[in-house]
Amino acid sequence: MKTIAITGVLGYSGRYIAAEAKRRGWRVVGLTNSAGRLPNEAGYELRPMPWSTQEDVLAGMDVLVNTYWVRFSYSGAGHAAFSHDEAVQNTKRLFDAAKRAGVKRVVHTSITHPDAASELPYFRGKAELEAALAASGIPHSILRPAILFGDTPAESILINNMAWSLRHLPAVATFGRGQYRMQPIHVQDYAELAMDEAESAGLHRVVAAVGVEVYTFRDMWKQLARSMKLWRPVLPVPAGVGYLAARVLGALVGDVVLTRDEIAGLSQDRLAVTGAGVGKRRLSDWVQRHASTLGRQYASELARRK
Repeated sequence: MKTIAITGVLGYSGRYIAAEAKRRGWRVVGLTNSAGRLPNEAGYELRPMPWSTQEDVLAGMDVLVNTYWVRFSYSGAGHAAFSHDEAVQNTKRLFDAAKRAGVKRVVHTSITHPDAASELPYFRGKAELEAALAASGIPHSILRPAILFGDTPAESILINNMAWSLRHLPAVATFGRGQYRMQPIHVQDYAELAMDEAESAGLHRVVAAVGVEVYTFRDMWKQLARSMKLWRPVLPVPAGVGYLAARVLGALVGDVVLTRDEIAGLSQDRLAVTGAGVGKRRLSDWVQRHASTLGRQYASELARRK
């Protein structure tokens, strides 16, 4: 039986990948810093992340699947600080540990349109890690998703919180005209793709891990509103005004709703690709199924990190 190590096995996409690996007959070892904080209902063997221990946590692993990253840098009150720079350095330590342990293949989660020259640390950091993985010499697959949506609204933070805004605000907004695109993929499609790549013999592969439907940001508001049978005006506002509104809303719900960099990334049309997506599950069908529960509760990114 082959053994696969998965980062974030108790979290979001890592949990789905682990379940898919188990269905395919793999032995699963989870790498996590959340042991004792998040439930381990599947009973996976858990090991610490390699940057938090001197143990050779990847010893005996055939494949490593990495889902570890941070959405934004944060140093506010009430939570431990985290940053893109820290995530980059930690991930490089993970790749080094994989090489020392003789891991045969790495499947790494990146992002659509990584860019080493970008002023945005999210996309710049992802490009730096793709280069580091290539330099390691380990056979690998790089998956480039944009936005994930899951089995429940609470797992789909961006889409759920857009629905929450429709339920609670008299109007919603786009940054500028809102013609930049989004190409979400269901997390189960992503898990199946990750395991297909784990079982691949390709030397170095890059896969655009996006869904079959493409929405503009403005059309996403309209799709959600139609499915929820709500009407709200969608107002185009300057990015700076939208950011201030997100800051105010964040203060009210105790979360980081959107960062300035995330607004810039959206506006630069970085969350979709040219060509067909690989996902099978359609967001439009998912929204219809969950229309009655979408946005009933706000989904907090910071609460998931407590």
